[in-house]
Amino acid sequence: MQSTIVMVNLFGAVALLLFGLSLVKDGVTRAFGARLRAALARGTNGPFRAFVTGLVATLGLQSSTATALMTASFVEKGLIRSQMAQIVLLGANVGTAMTAWIVALGIGWLSPLLILAGVATHRLSRSSARQGAGYALVGIGLMLLSLELLGTATEPMRQSQALGAFLGMLDNALPVAMIIAAGLAFASSSSLAVVMLVLSLSSAGVLSPVLTVALVLGANLGGAIPPVITTLGSPPAARRVTLGNLVVRGIGCLIALPAVGASADFLQSLPLPRQNLPVDVHLLFNLLLAMVAWPFAGLLARTMNRFFPDDEAAETGPRYLDEAALDTPVMALSGATREVLRVGDLIEVMLMRASEAFSKNDVNELGDIENIERQVDLLQQEVKIFLSRLGRDGLNEEDGRRSIVIIDYAINLEHMGDIIEKGLCEQIAKKVRGGLRFSEDGYQELKGLFNLTIDNLRIAQTIFVTRNADLARHLIEVKVDVRHMEKRSAERHLERLRDGLLESLQTSSLHLDMLRDLKRINAHIASVAYPILEESGLLTESRLRPPG
Repeated sequence: MQSTIVMVNLFGAVALLLFGLSLVKDGVTRAFGARLRAALARGTNGPFRAFVTGLVATLGLQSSTATALMTASFVEKGLIRSQMAQIVLLGANVGTAMTAWIVALGIGWLSPLLILAGVATHRLSRSSARQGAGYALVGIGLMLLSLELLGTATEPMRQSQALGAFLGMLDNALPVAMIIAAGLAFASSSSLAVVMLVLSLSSAGVLSPVLTVALVLGANLGGAIPPVITTLGSPPAARRVTLGNLVVRGIGCLIALPAVGASADFLQSLPLPRQNLPVDVHLLFNLLLAMVAWPFAGLLARTMNRFFPDDEAAETGPRYLDEAALDTPVMALSGATREVLRVGDLIEVMLMRASEAFSKNDVNELGDIENIERQVDLLQQEVKIFLSRLGRDGLNEEDGRRSIVIIDYAINLEHMGDIIEKGLCEQIAKKVRGGLRFSEDGYQELKGLFNLTIDNLRIAQTIFVTRNADLARHLIEVKVDVRHMEKRSAERHLERLRDGLLESLQTSSLHLDMLRDLKRINAHIASVAYPILEESGLLTESRLRPPG
């Protein structure tokens, strides 16, 4: 009976830790998700920035798995190079190790205060960002509380003869111990949870130092497996990233395992708290792994590319338009939706490339735009043909309405591609080749509008899938803000012209043309919101004020 109570307490504490982690991830995603995604996509211009971006993103999300999946999706879209992606994940591994080290600092007394502050923030705030921050605070408080509960739950294990015998066997079979820990990390999708469990057992005096190090190595290995499983059905570009991270961690564990005894002795000789050995090992392992693997990131990316080459046909043609699904409208519409989301991802790539070319003054960033735009044209045409064939068999009213929404969004995305290729890219190329410079104010205005446009596109993609009326209303409100922003920017630009500012005189037409094109793109982006608002009765037929 006593052993049953101990196991219930132990598993309950682990479950609370995992729940706290999920709350932090959901809260941070809600509060800062768009900024984190944007920072991750843009913060990979150099190895050091890529490493720091991965570290910071993981500290925020409390999940190296989430960072790995976001990074893989950006590589798939062409927003991050494979070599930089591997370095991002090295930073993510260090980030999750730093999280474990911080949680183990003995700040459990903050738990009630953080939970109280989080609940108050969530209840008293109306904005989703602040509510998300409240969720995150509650999650951190629960993580600290779970660590206290883990310590209490593992105390009785000191006297357990059966556990002592089992752990004694593992002391003589360290590879088996590592595999068991890897399995637990894989099952829980969290290396952090397993490291915290090992920390509690180690603090209770149940584990030997050598076994502690082996279990921490296993937790690191198992934590790299969930992203690989999640991306199995993804294109090769995404699979290469997660598999590369698993290879790096696997090789690191294989090299470190024979030196477990020496490592434990070395760490114990340092002036560090003995009870924190697991988190010290976790952090040291990932720091050393990052230092050793960093120079080989390019070689790893090329090797992964050789073993998992891109499927050219799948890259350019439709992926989700299944002819067999035409007999089942729900399945056909689902496939068409996924294909149009893919078109939206391509438009995001085009916008990101144009923004980078504008920022770096480098036309090489525009090299793939024409090919991507041709792919956009092809896919939206295939979607229209596919849905027109679906419509011949007769659809109910709801499916027919959904089919029209999908086609309209695909057409709007295609118009965006045309504006980017024939408008923005030509203007950026003219600026670079002519050696022209915007004024600092003009540059910041345009750069801010670029970033807002990319964020709006991501919101539109979410609205297209979820049909969320609140998000749709928000997007329409932002469209109005964009119109005002464009008007104010144009007015300020004309003021600079009147003041005789040389940069404004040289780039006048380019500045106004780019403002106009970004405004047009935002208008097409906002179009996804109108059908949803109309269905919800939140849209008036005319923006004209009634007479009188």
